[in-house]
Parts: sequence; structure tokens; C-alpha cells
Amino acid sequence: MPHMDSLLPERVEPLLTGRLGRPYRYLESCGSTQRELTDADVEGTVVAAGHQTEGRGRLGRTWEDQPGTSLLFSLLLRPPVPAERLPELTVLAADAVAEAVGGQVKEPNDVLLGGRKVAGVLGEASEGRVVLGIGVNANQTAGQLPPATRLPTTSLRVERGAPVDRAELLGAILAALERRYEAWLSGGS
Repeated sequence: MPHMDSLLPERVEPLLTGRLGRPYRYLESCGSTQRELTDADVEGTVVAAGHQTEGRGRLGRTWEDQPGTSLLFSLLLRPPVPAERLPELTVLAADAVAEAVGGQVKEPNDVLLGGRKVAGVLGEASEGRVVLGIGVNANQTAGQLPPATRLPTTSLRVERGAPVDRAELLGAILAALERRYEAWLSGGS
């Protein structure tokens, strides 16, 4: 029986409501979930990790995490749209994360709660595919948060005063992202 806050497939897969997150792979630790997705992977594939040793943010910044406290995952999309539209997916994903956590987007890729950074999205496009790397400070205590960079940082646990279920959070983000992605594909913004 997996731990309630587990990101193991048997905990996450029953919470997935759409096609995003299928197939789903979980790694206890890796360099970066974005590098785990290959050309052989199909649209909707998600790779999540309990810890990243080389997590990246925008402009070459690092994304630090305490093992087992963050929600760290990458999603592969293959939208049949002109290449110049692909960068729009970073903002679309940030909007979905903000919806799932009750935060606001600070464009292009940060999600804030009460003016503090709680999540980030890094989109990387190449040859008709986009990999969206998403990191959410979920269950860090105040002492585990990375030092403030451009923005002060927070976690959902700090803001809510209680731990969050990362599997449920992943399901909520993917559901919000899928709704926005389908609307975007059908010509919405």
C-alpha cells in the first residue's frame, strides 16, 4: 500500500481523469524529468520524480528541492500547430498550475501565492514537441524552502498550514492543463 503522499503509479494513475499523464513514469531521483522524455514517448506522457539533482528554471537558473517534498514532473505535448505558437504553452501551463493551487501567474512562468513563488514552469520546444517541466513547492516547511532568488519563496504547506497530497495535486494540475490545452488546440487562447 503506497504512502498517501506517494507519487508511485498505483497512487497517481487512479486520480487521472483525462489522457494527460498516460503513460505515467515515476523515478525516485533523477537529474531532470525533462531529460527523461524521449522522441519515442507519446503525447501525454508524464515523468515525475521524488527528487531532481539538476532541476532547471528559466534563464539557466537552478530549481532546488528537498527530496520527497516537491511535486516535480514533465509533460510531453505534440500539438499540431505552427512552431511560433509553442511558447504559448508555458503560460497555459502556468495558468493551469495557478488554477490548481489557487494562485496567480507572474508571466511568463512563475506561480505566486500571496506574492511568494510557489511554482514554476519551464517549456522547451523542439520539432513539433513541447516538454513542460513543472515544479511546485508542495510540502516544504519554512526551513526547507530554497533561499529567495528574485522572488520570496513559499510552499503550499506553509501557506495552508497543513501538508498536501502530491498525487491529488498532480491530478488536479493535469486536469486543469488538459481543459486549457484542448481549448487552445481548438482555436481558443
